[in-house]
Parts: sequence; C-alpha cells; structure tokens
Amino acid sequence: MKLLVISGAPFIFKGEKSFAYSPYVKELVVWEKHVKDISFCCPVWKNENGLLIEEIPFQFRKHYKLIDFNLSSFLNIVKSFFSAFFNMLIIMKAMNDADHIHLRCPGNMGLLGCIIQILFPSKKKTAKYAGNWDPKSKQPLTYRMQKWILNNTFLTRNMQVLVYGEWENQSKNIKSFFTATYSDLEKEVVLKDKKSAEKTFIFVGTLAHGKNPMYAVKLIEELIKNDNRAILHIFGEGIERARLENYIKKNQLEKFVFLHGNQNKETLKHFYKKSHFMILPSKSEGWPKAIAEGMFWGCVPLATNVSCVPFMIDYGKRGVLLEMNIEEDITQVQAIISDQDRFEEMSTLAFNWSQNYTVERFESEIEKLLVK
Repeated sequence: MKLLVISGAPFIFKGEKSFAYSPYVKELVVWEKHVKDISFCCPVWKNENGLLIEEIPFQFRKHYKLIDFNLSSFLNIVKSFFSAFFNMLIIMKAMNDADHIHLRCPGNMGLLGCIIQILFPSKKKTAKYAGNWDPKSKQPLTYRMQKWILNNTFLTRNMQVLVYGEWENQSKNIKSFFTATYSDLEKEVVLKDKKSAEKTFIFVGTLAHGKNPMYAVKLIEELIKNDNRAILHIFGEGIERARLENYIKKNQLEKFVFLHGNQNKETLKHFYKKSHFMILPSKSEGWPKAIAEGMFWGCVPLATNVSCVPFMIDYGKRGVLLEMNIEEDITQVQAIISDQDRFEEMSTLAFNWSQNYTVERFESEIEKLLVK
C-alpha cells in the first residue's frame, strides 16, 4: 500500500537527514510500520524556529513540497492565492499516485486536502482532526469548513475521520479516537504520599497564552494564602516564560513554583509519579496528552471544559472541571485536598481509565484503519 500523508507540519532538512515535530514523528513511525511505502505532502522550513523536532527514522518514497502560507489577514489571503493554487495542483498529483490518503487537520494544508479529496471518492482515506471537534465550540471559519466537509458523507466518501471525544449527531465518517504515550510494559501501580500535608501539582505544556500557565501559578499562590501546603512544577517553554518568572519573583513564590523547561519523557514520568494533581487551564485542546499522561500515573486532573476533556475526566468523577474563577476553583480543589478518601477515589478512577490507552492499543487501532 502506498500511503500519502498531507499535513501542514513542516519538514526540516539537515544534510541528508529529515526532521519534523517530535510527537508527530513518533506517530508517523506507527503508520509507516504498516504500509509498503509512505510519501509526504507538506511545507519545508529552513530551520526549526523553536519547534521541538526529531529525526524521521525511516525512508519515505517521495516528498511533495508545499508552499507555506496563512490566512490570518486580508493581505495574507491575497498573497496566498497563488500559493494555494500551486499547492492544490501538487496535492492533486500526490493523491492520484496514492492508495491511501491520510489528512492531518485542522490547518491550511488540511483544508486544501479536504477540498481535493472530494475528487477521489473511491480511494481509501483517513483524516486525523487533532483540534476540538465539539460542534458547539467557536472556531475559525477555515476550521469549521474542514469539519463540515469531513462530516459530509456526500462530499467525503471512503473516509474515517479520527476525532477526540464522543459527539452527538455525527455522520458515519466520524470515529472517536485517542492518542497514547506509554506502553503496557510501563504500567505500574503508583501510590501517592498520604502522610505529607504538602500537595504537589504539575503543569506540562507550551508556556503560551492559550495554555494559560499563569492561571496555574495563581491557583497555587491562592492555595498557599489559604494556608495550604502546595508546590507547582512547570514543564515547557514559550513566550510566557519571562512573564511567569517575573510574577514568581515579584510575589515571592520561588519556594513554591519551579520552572523546569522542556524535559525528556523519563523526567516527566518521575514528576508525574510524585504529583497529586495535574493542572491544564487551557483555552483549546484536541486530546490533551498531558492530562492523559498525568492520569496514567494517578494524578487528579484540574482542567478546563474544552474539547473532549469532560469525557476524559468523566464529567467530574475522575477530575475537576475548572471554572476559571480563582475563588470557585480554590473551593473545588480544597474540598479534595481535605478529603483523602475522595482524592484516592478520583486518583484511582483516573489511573484505571488512562491505562486503557496504551501505545500497543494505539498501534492496533491504526493497523485496523489501514487494512479496512
């Protein structure tokens, strides 16, 4: 089988080696394992521009180079017209040569792929929609267009669209899916420290406005003001780091909040194991891996009501849906801190749920998609 992957995720070439966004590469390894050959249709960056990259560890048959563009303003739309037209011709050529078409959405290249795939109704297709599939959520027009095309069984045929969460009134194209970080071999029972009055919180994600790491810091600050013993470990890098550092210093939180930057999987695993709570006050998500990872090690998630998060935490049974109001959220968190039995119950439920989603199960589900 000749698999074609169409994505806005860029390739970065260094000599004879090719690189891409690290989590993306890890998933591509699974797809490549089950096909005869694989080709890519995506843009190229000259350097990583701060992107966490990893070498692509397999050979691919062909790379169809697309021109990167964005539709963020009217001027950019005008400039991008010819680029988009060129890209559509390239995508059409690539699709014609493929046995199985795999789209990565949402994004500008995903939108073009959604449109062009209509011309190939008989070819097998899959699409991974990595964003928020919630039909009621407010999203850019281009995202809504992609969702509408993919969900439409007249325009989109022979397609399985992998989405995060379970949603009502969806067409037969839509398949609830997941992603995974840990394997069955890594499973172990983690016992949280019951004796210590100090509760450990962890935030894992890009230090950007959309992930809202500042809210996590303020939540810990308020807990401390209310005579709770709490510390927060923050993992990730981004444009918000300087602002966080200044706030921590200004409010004398150096003994309670620690910025660790980007760290490897084993380091994160160590901190997940010793943490009681995972915080992710994000504005938008697809499948938030940090929440699933924390739950895998028994962390009780504190997360916003976006995308499939309510489904992941069973609408409050195995985690807390943040109201994004400090007073209300502090009340919720303190109620769990003060009730050890309730914490242990939520921790166990989180642990049991997340350990169903392993790398082995993920690979098995991908294989099923390719052989159908």
